[in-house]
Amino acid sequence: MKIVVVNEFGDPEKLTIQEAADPIPARGEVRVRLTSVGINHADLMARRGEYKLYSGDPPFTPGLEGAGFIEAVGEDVSPSLLGEFVVLDARAPRRTSSVCPVEGTYRTHYVVPAGYALPVPAGVPHIAAGTLWLSHLTAWGCLIWKQHLLPGQVVAIPAASSSVGLAASQVAQRAGAKIIGLTRSEAKAEILRTIPEARFDWIVVTHEPDGRLRPWHREIMRITEGHGVDVFFDPVAGGAYLDSEIRCLRPDGTIWIYGLLEKAGPVDLTPLIRKRAAVRGWVLGNLLEHQELALAAQKEILRLVASGEYCQRIAKVFPLEAIREAHSIMERGEHVGKFVLSPSSE
Repeated sequence: MKIVVVNEFGDPEKLTIQEAADPIPARGEVRVRLTSVGINHADLMARRGEYKLYSGDPPFTPGLEGAGFIEAVGEDVSPSLLGEFVVLDARAPRRTSSVCPVEGTYRTHYVVPAGYALPVPAGVPHIAAGTLWLSHLTAWGCLIWKQHLLPGQVVAIPAASSSVGLAASQVAQRAGAKIIGLTRSEAKAEILRTIPEARFDWIVVTHEPDGRLRPWHREIMRITEGHGVDVFFDPVAGGAYLDSEIRCLRPDGTIWIYGLLEKAGPVDLTPLIRKRAAVRGWVLGNLLEHQELALAAQKEILRLVASGEYCQRIAKVFPLEAIREAHSIMERGEHVGKFVLSPSSE
């Protein structure tokens, strides 16, 4: 087995590949040969030492999702499962241990309880199967389960070109909402206007070419005819940016923050109070605490991907040996969609 290990926090050069014996599944377990592993911003933050709730202290292996083929089974597991293509339950990498909070999926082989290997229905692209939970499950859990997004409501999605942003547009469209995508550049806006994975009704560019923040709240208010936004689904959450979101909220609106891409800064809460609005935090782990609901949600997302109603945009696929390159490119933030590791070939 090959496995990526972070021995100390830092830049992508801290990602090393080590050899280890293939793990042996115990009673009730299966070994999955991983062919699809999503690369997420949480992985980059963990590598840099900015997300110890996820990584713990080094050494650790990043990776929060994955899919592949069952190639070995333990005692009390039917041999009929051998060769089946499965996706790891979103709870699988989060099984806490004395070593680290997350048992990461940046590796060629992964052992899980058989019940955590979910069959992938026909119609789900194999390379996308291991990339869905941090995008579609994150968006569904917040917008549908927690927010109860309603038909006709206006939802604004910053970082619209990210895999989570694209997934959120699909989730919101299915709920009947009106959707505004926010992105930093005209170049990304042009891409978002043409790709089928993006289900935005409007695209708003938030920054000038030199990086300065535009007064984009004015465009939002024009689009909404002065009514404002019901819901923001936001991974940016920086001072001036968050100020603009608050200005765009309609009365009783909500800003859901699920990431911290922007540097912190002062925020004027006066409009928030006047509008009786709310800023709330969201993490996927909240949904995963509810086991039956989480399992049902994962099966529903797989069904909708198989039917084509949901889809993943794959920006680029990397072999495990190119993990440093993948992290370096991802940190530049120039891509649209999801980066994927393919630890082993099908």
